[in-house]
Amino acid sequence: METIKIEIEVSKDFLYAFDLNTNNISRELKLLSAIELFREHKISMGKAAEFAQMDKNVFQKELVSRDIPIIDYDIEDVKLENNMLNKLKGQKK
Repeated sequence: METIKIEIEVSKDFLYAFDLNTNNISRELKLLSAIELFREHKISMGKAAEFAQMDKNVFQKELVSRDIPIIDYDIEDVKLENNMLNKLKGQKK
């Protein structure tokens, strides 16, 4: 996979205030970006984990630790799934 490098400038005070250093800020910003893109349904969980350079299970644990739902169904999605399952169940008889 081809990659590009993105640079941002932050003050040293920012790093100190959040107990970050140049080694872990990149990893943390990737993780936070991946989480937000996943939360906004812009990328899948697998792609978010890949973006954060984490195993999918580790990424899921990170979501859980931040109280972010791993599965985000709204009521309409649940109804559609239920209807589909009922139709499939009816076809088996």
